[in-house]
This record gives sequence, C-alpha cells and structure tokens, in this order.
Amino acid sequence: MTNYYLSCSSTADLSKERFEQRDIHYICFHFELAGKEYLDDMGESVPPETLYRRMSEGADTKTSQITIGEYEEYFETMLQSGKDILHLTLSSGISGTYNSACVARDILAEKYPDRKIYVVDSLAASSGYGLLMETLADMRDSGMELDALHDWAEENKLRLQHWFFSTDLTFYIKGGRISKASGFIGTVLSICPLLNVNFEGRLIPREKIRTKKKVIERIVEQMEENAQDGTDYAGKCFISQSACMEDAQAVTARIEERFPKLRGKVEINPIGATIGSHTGPGTVALFFWGKKREN
Repeated sequence: MTNYYLSCSSTADLSKERFEQRDIHYICFHFELAGKEYLDDMGESVPPETLYRRMSEGADTKTSQITIGEYEEYFETMLQSGKDILHLTLSSGISGTYNSACVARDILAEKYPDRKIYVVDSLAASSGYGLLMETLADMRDSGMELDALHDWAEENKLRLQHWFFSTDLTFYIKGGRISKASGFIGTVLSICPLLNVNFEGRLIPREKIRTKKKVIERIVEQMEENAQDGTDYAGKCFISQSACMEDAQAVTARIEERFPKLRGKVEINPIGATIGSHTGPGTVALFFWGKKREN
C-alpha cells in the first residue's frame, strides 16, 4: 500500500472498472444534454451510444468544469484518511479545471499543513490522459514514491502523443473549430481533418486529408514517425472513438500489424461526454508514447 492517492478526472476516458482495478481515484465533470444536467460518469448516466445518437438527432450539449468547491470537498475526503495526493487535471488548453484544482489545493494546504497535494496539468485529454494515468499507476505499483512520481509526470507528460481525425465535421463547425464555409467545402470534398494536441495542450488542425481510407493510413504513419523507437515501439497504445467503432478497429488492425512489439493489444475506449460533446460522433483518437511535443 502506498501513502498517497493517484487521482484524475472522469475525462481520462477509461472505464469505471478500470479506474477501480488500477486504484485511480477520479472526480466527474458535468454536461447537459437537451437541457438536462448529468455527471460525466463514464457512461453510467448516459451511455455513449445514447449520447451520440441524441446529438445526431439534433440535441444540444453543453459542458461545465469541476468547481473549486467540488475539488475542495473531493480532496478533503482523501486528506482525512491521512494520505497525500497526486492529482492530474484535464489539459489547461481545453479546460480551466487546472486553475480550480490549484485554488482548492491552496485552501486545503492551510488546513492540512502536514499533507502534500500535488496538482499537475496533464496537457492531455481523453484516453491520452488515461494512458498517462495508467503509466503512473504502473510506476506507483512498482514502488515509486510520491515526489519522484510527481517529478516524472511533469518531465514526461509532453511525450504522450495525441492524434485525432474526424469523418463528420458537423460539431467542429458548430463549436467554431472549423468555419461554416470550410466545413461545407470539406464535407463536399470528403475531407477528414487530422489534428493533434500540441505542447500547450490545445487541439490543433494539422492536415486536411481527402477520404476516410487515406486519413486512416495517415494517422498510422504519424505513429510510425513519432512513436518511441518507431515501429519497434514496445509501449501501450490506446484508441478512443465516438460512435465509429468500425473506423477505430480499422486503425487498430493496421497498428497491430505494423508495431509487432506493442505491450499488449491496442485498447479501444469510448470518448466520454465532456470531450464528445465537442467532437460529436465520427472521431477516432490515437494515443502512444513518443517524441516530446514541441509545437
């Protein structure tokens, strides 16, 4: 047993069972679907297939971050057990939740001066955030102490590569990430944008690729170019998807063929409600350890 808690938010897009199995504590974001508020609780309140079907039918979605008060209550519950905390937040390039967690930490530091509360901006999202947490859990289980694990997270988080593509531009247009004109042209020409998360933790368009077949090949090429040790990559690989399992499986098959030394099979998870409310259906995201993100 360790003397600290490893913690994140539900936007790490792992299953509830996985969080419990790995002894990773979590706090939930909130979202609205057609005006009704829910917890982003790994699909327990609203299963992913229901969320994406409702979105496709025209239901509006809205997300809200975790408040300072919620963080304060969440952290205090753990501190009362006498253990320290290492908490990683969703990327500050996507959400303001990092600042909320830091304010809650500072409030509780006065009340619990003998306890450590580390808050780390993961600069990661979805199952990339999940892969980072899974790696930290591996290190914790191997006996790494809190301070060393915190330092490792800060030093290595930018090596977590995130690559995304979407075959449906509807919600990228709706959210203002793509202009209506570009979205119309892109839809007519069957353009599938390829994006990644940059060194600031922001989602950045990188390439405009015509046809789903070509973007599937290109995202695998990005892994070949950026993975640690190239096609000899021996780490874990996660994929997340929003109502497009067939596309995710097509990427998985190519990766497992081209990266024979993978640590286990590629793991596919659904994109949760917080991220999915902005991407909508039709997004596939690929995550692996590799080159440091520098742009």
